Amino acid sequence: MAEKLERFDAVVVGAGFGGSINALRLAQAGKSVLVLERGRRYEPGGFPREVRDVDQLLWRYPTHPQAQGLYDVRFFSGIGAVVASGVGGGSLIYANIHIRPDPVVFEDPRWPRGINRDFLNPYYDRVRDELHIAPLPEDIKLPKRDAYRGAARQAGREIFDPDQAVSWKTSPGPGRQACQLAAQCEFGCPYGAKNTLDLTYLAQAQRLGAQIAAGCLVRHIEPGADGYVVHYADIARGSPRAAAGKCVVLCAGTLGTNEILLRSRDLYRTLPDLSPRLGFGYSGNGDFLGSIQNAREDLRPWEGPDVTSVIRYFDAPPQFTMAAPTFSRPVMEVLASLGQSDGRWLRYLGPMLWPLMGRLLPWALRRGLLSKPQRPAGPHAGDPAHMTNLFAIGRDNANGIMKLKHGALDIEWNYAAENSALIEKMTNAMRELNQAYGGTFAPLLTWEVFKRIITVHSLGGCHLSETPQTGVVSPRGEVHGYRRLFVADGSVIPTSIGFHPVMTISALSEYIAEAVVDSL
Repeated sequence: MAEKLERFDAVVVGAGFGGSINALRLAQAGKSVLVLERGRRYEPGGFPREVRDVDQLLWRYPTHPQAQGLYDVRFFSGIGAVVASGVGGGSLIYANIHIRPDPVVFEDPRWPRGINRDFLNPYYDRVRDELHIAPLPEDIKLPKRDAYRGAARQAGREIFDPDQAVSWKTSPGPGRQACQLAAQCEFGCPYGAKNTLDLTYLAQAQRLGAQIAAGCLVRHIEPGADGYVVHYADIARGSPRAAAGKCVVLCAGTLGTNEILLRSRDLYRTLPDLSPRLGFGYSGNGDFLGSIQNAREDLRPWEGPDVTSVIRYFDAPPQFTMAAPTFSRPVMEVLASLGQSDGRWLRYLGPMLWPLMGRLLPWALRRGLLSKPQRPAGPHAGDPAHMTNLFAIGRDNANGIMKLKHGALDIEWNYAAENSALIEKMTNAMRELNQAYGGTFAPLLTWEVFKRIITVHSLGGCHLSETPQTGVVSPRGEVHGYRRLFVADGSVIPTSIGFHPVMTISALSEYIAEAVVDSL
């Protein structure tokens, strides 16, 4: 039995970008707000660092469904995906990159009429101001930035330093420090230099009275007497609970939001009239990883933020951008020791191994295979100071399908076949950059073995649309057929973007928040 029903003007599901933005705008409008977040709260310096402590690192992996770690890593039928679990969502572990996409991105006919770069610019401005974004200062000298710029020049490509949500030179507040150039952005900044959502949007919302409940895993939603009832599990207490809101805003991320709505429609049957397009049009935003080892120069990759600069490949389709993320010294030492293999000795096992990856990853972590340099070293292993990663982000065809399989979310997509031209162009661009570095290049081993990408930029499944025949939510983010039920996260984006997507997710969430507030 659920406990006594809590009632609010609005219940927001998820404390990532969409949830944090909507929580603040609702609180500023004087509305009572409950934010339900499945993960825990992290303070600077409190992020997991012991890789072998898998329960602190991973979220609910197959052999330990009780684990409540920071990273939710899933291996679906057609793709692998990584998302965050915690108060602040993806802002805790993203590379801080905020880019306004080129206008051509919005010319795709899958976008609703009227939503384009010019229309979104005022909302981009709001996000800029709230997160205090600015590029890495030019007077901070970093060998890895210089080398990447040189490689771009040699390839004849435009390169720019994007805005980042980082306090570069001054402390942003009590208990926080300016950026220490420690290259730990994607592992949780131990210094509080990142302007993460828990320290910006959410902190303001809390000061205005919004309640944030961590450790609350939402199961499904059903219509109530005056709005909706959100059913969730209190993880710490192990008990079912429920909260009622005149308005509900789903912001659980692309994976979470689609899963909640699919369960509500197909398992609990509480939202039977959801669009038949629910779950269709998933995109991994073309994420593709490779690495360069044995570069001529000492790159000192562990100095600076993870990403300094982005190269634009938007002159002709298929279009993409590319960054060169690097990490702290211990991480780079492990990656360098693994070397670069074409995986040919594993390829025949790929179809059998991929479904087991959810179990193999925690097994490898627990045994220290990814926490210390490996000996003997892999092929082309070299000095970690002479290594960089390459990360391309492209305009894939956004044709994945999310569905429930045995009650759990799955994604079906023949990604390699449907996006072969994009992959070939990205790989060729990486090889071209490698010529400037004078090193050895290889794509990520998992691609070589499984022909599946691992994305950190899941998008789609609840597309903005004019009708329920073409998408799940209206251009204002309201679910077709369900008044005052909104979606505001990456799931509403109807195409791949080809740039780091968080700025557009946030701008759309600011836009949708206006409709949310107006509905009450």
